[in-house]
Amino acid sequence: MVVDSHGRFVTQRTLPALARVRTQLGDDSLTLSAPGHAPFTLPVSGRAVGARVPVEVWSHRLMAEDCGEPAADWISATLGEPLRIVRACDDVWREPDGEFRGITPAPVNFPDAYPLLVCNTASLAELNRRMGSDGPVPMDRFRPNVVIDGWESFVEDQHTGIAIDDVRLRLVKACARCSTTTIDQQSGAASANPLPALRRFRFDRALRGVTFGQNAVIVAGIGHALSVGSQVKENHG
Repeated sequence: MVVDSHGRFVTQRTLPALARVRTQLGDDSLTLSAPGHAPFTLPVSGRAVGARVPVEVWSHRLMAEDCGEPAADWISATLGEPLRIVRACDDVWREPDGEFRGITPAPVNFPDAYPLLVCNTASLAELNRRMGSDGPVPMDRFRPNVVIDGWESFVEDQHTGIAIDDVRLRLVKACARCSTTTIDQQSGAASANPLPALRRFRFDRALRGVTFGQNAVIVAGIGHALSVGSQVKENHG
């Protein structure tokens, strides 16, 4: 996670240029790259270079492992302001809002709220149809973990759970979308779209925002891998 000088998380909401930072995950390393800068590689296991430091994700404060001065220098030079990179501690977690996740434990560290985000290609196609000449926008604007093909548009709003091979997920909350959906994930350039189109037909009064996709918690299958092409079934368990 990238943090500012106060330890507060930094996202594309306030720093759209983050979209231009690419990641490549190896067996034991994470390589960061960006246009005009040499790649930088970080370890993803073992002891971090720096000490544990307090960080903040929304209103949650937790401890993280600082990744050291070279990492801080690289991300600061790349994005043009004083920043640091921190790594999640294996023994530090927080829980999403219990109002939506219910009794299912759903530990997360740096994500906004929930472990997984599920989106539907037909829903994106319907959004792009409604956008007309203002579209289309690609799925990467919504940054899902799981993308489902073959469903009708927005049927994910009616499903309470899905099964993918040995993994069962419970869909717990429609995802309220922020300004990051307006940022081109290749260039970092921002526009208004697709939020105006979503506002015309996807405004949720209870959540006080527009929604696209469903947040999910893991009911069963922790430790299993999800594969592209796996069959998805509705599951109410």
